[in-house]
Amino acid sequence: MKRLFQTLLAAIGVLGVVVAAAVVYVTTFLDPEDFKPRLVEVVREHSGLELSLDGPLSWSFYPRLGVSVKEAEGRLPEQQDGAPPFLAFTHAEVSLAFAPLLRGEIAIEGLMLDGMSLRLERDEQGRGNWEALLQRLDERREGAESALAPASAGPSLEGGNLAVALNIASVQIRNGAVRYRDRAAGREWLLEDVGLSGSNVNPQRAFPFRSSFRLKSYDRLDWRELERKPALASEISLEGRMRLALAERRYVMEAPKLSAATFFRGVEDRQQTDLTGQQLILDLSQQRLQLQEGRLEAGLQHPDLGEDALSLTLALALDADLEQRTAQLRDLQLTGPDGLRLSGHLNLADLDSAPSYSGQLSLAPLSLRPWLARLGEAPSMAEGALTDVALTSPVRGDLEHVELEGLTLVLDDSTFTGRLGMGFGGSLLNFELQGDSLDLDRYLPADTPAEQSAARGGLPGIERALASDPASLVPAEWLAELDLDGRLALSRLRLNGLDFTEVGLVLSGGEGHQRLERFESAFYDGELSASGALDLTREPIRWQLEPNLSRVQLEPLIQAMTEDDSPAPLRGRLSLEGELESRENAWSALKRNLNGTLAGRIDEGAVLEANVSQELCTLAAFVEGRETSRDWSADTRFERAEASLRIRDGVARSDDILVTLPGIEMGGNGELDLGSEHFDLRAAARFVDGADAACPVNPRLQRVPLPVRCSGELSGDSREWCRFDREAFQSSLAELLRDEVGRRASDELERRLERPLERLEERMGNDAGRELRDALRGLLE
Repeated sequence: MKRLFQTLLAAIGVLGVVVAAAVVYVTTFLDPEDFKPRLVEVVREHSGLELSLDGPLSWSFYPRLGVSVKEAEGRLPEQQDGAPPFLAFTHAEVSLAFAPLLRGEIAIEGLMLDGMSLRLERDEQGRGNWEALLQRLDERREGAESALAPASAGPSLEGGNLAVALNIASVQIRNGAVRYRDRAAGREWLLEDVGLSGSNVNPQRAFPFRSSFRLKSYDRLDWRELERKPALASEISLEGRMRLALAERRYVMEAPKLSAATFFRGVEDRQQTDLTGQQLILDLSQQRLQLQEGRLEAGLQHPDLGEDALSLTLALALDADLEQRTAQLRDLQLTGPDGLRLSGHLNLADLDSAPSYSGQLSLAPLSLRPWLARLGEAPSMAEGALTDVALTSPVRGDLEHVELEGLTLVLDDSTFTGRLGMGFGGSLLNFELQGDSLDLDRYLPADTPAEQSAARGGLPGIERALASDPASLVPAEWLAELDLDGRLALSRLRLNGLDFTEVGLVLSGGEGHQRLERFESAFYDGELSASGALDLTREPIRWQLEPNLSRVQLEPLIQAMTEDDSPAPLRGRLSLEGELESRENAWSALKRNLNGTLAGRIDEGAVLEANVSQELCTLAAFVEGRETSRDWSADTRFERAEASLRIRDGVARSDDILVTLPGIEMGGNGELDLGSEHFDLRAAARFVDGADAACPVNPRLQRVPLPVRCSGELSGDSREWCRFDREAFQSSLAELLRDEVGRRASDELERRLERPLERLEERMGNDAGRELRDALRGLLE
């Protein structure tokens, strides 16, 4: 036992002598300053960097053997004097383990790099200042290890039995910073407080790895002078188990986890994202990056999204070609609340310069209503609107726009196919869609009874479309910047209770000018077409419209525009054409500033449930002291009805209103103030001689007009609009009498007719009728 103890003491003593001898040899015969010229030469030869070692190289031998360097800088060959260095660090240290030295191995105990600074820059032509460096390193990669052997090391390191074993107990990078300036894009990125750590780093097995840094993005290169806040600021951490295959240049991170807490300028809330996966593989020999079974979870917070964070999850697999700057995103599955399920795949290209993408996307059926409510855009629509929305389409685009080619869109009871493209900034919209049917009434804001009572008298749908925003008709600022090219074809369209079939719509615009190239539709057994323009380059904005109706059936049209089920008062075929223009962006101002002309006529027309000819002929027979015995139709058929309107500053006037019935002609004039909705119409009926006379009439009675006056408000009671114009009728009779018997007889007739005509307005009684009949007989005989 005593001998064994002595043997152990001797062994320990020998070990101490060997260690002491090694330390004495290293610290005495190897001067670390001898490494400086060699290091500078090797770095210049293999990378092109001009290395400057301003601080000392020094040995450390307690508690471990190592070498350290301070204040090192590396400059690119083309860098100007005085410019910040491409690469710099404040302190670097390498330490060796003692025990492996006794076995003839060099085992690195630890690596530490503190205060690293790296400056990357891409010029206006898109060339990076690091590209030549990487190219040279790749060309000189082989043999770099042997070139690093110091000249003073002697043959004991170059030809001896010592072997380098890569088994590093600790690797640390602290307080690092990376700046990336992209002059072509006018952006700058900063990585601050870069930290990296690994333990038991060994190429034979996986080891734990962790990295963290702060990322900031600025959308201007002069942000320091302007003292601008970053557009994006994010705290990022990455951890997992790293496996190194240095010979194959293949690096695998098992169970990677990337976490980011991001702030955007103008948004106070933090956006949290977490990316996990089965494996993250970087293969530099094939220039490929892969993520297997990836899962991205995001918690988005914004005042517009409500108090709770919006949770979204994206499952994906990534396969990127670093040399070609392309990537594939496979097995995409985006899920979220309220039934969100979006799937597909994407191919990415030109990731280093102008990223673009193509692929396929499918949105499973869901209700958009909770999503609109979450964004503060709760729709004022029918209860079932936007509750069944789905789409599938190939997709392609870039960072500025997206195009859905081959789109199939299901919108409640409607299905659309075709193409849809839009810009993310809202300045581009183009589409070419075909649909089966679309009921716009369920998507327009709901009526409010008081405000919408007059809507039926205006253009269909205008008042309802304005209900949600009474201040303006169109978003002028957006339209002024919009490039628009659109085509829409619908089998059936419903708007404000009106039905349009075989609808064709063509829109175009740009540079502040938007144009309705064509709107065509079959419309109640007739045709409707229109064209128009909107000039947003002027203040106020200008509108133009050229409507055209051709032989539209009046009876079903009026019934569709009537809120109750009362029968239509007219039938016939309406034709209308005109040119209109106005200005301003409010409905009231638009009516007030309206100018233009309209001309219309009604063919094959009739007044329903009333026979005007019967009423006039009965009145004529009464005046002549006889009775009519003819069988009258229940309706009044008229041969034609036409009028033209001149509209000036919101007031429409007509002097040629004409309606002809068999043997009767009605003409008149009037005006309508579109702003106040007040109208005043004067019309008169005359008997005319002809083969189709409604009834035999004294020739002198043909000269007497039977006047009617209509006035009031469009929003008033229509039953009070029109009345028999006693004053006009009395004046006409007096004028006729003047021609016949002179001024004095005329005054006498006016006096005699005063009382009977007053009573005629209420109801023609026997006494009044007798007085009127006697007076007219004296005139007509």
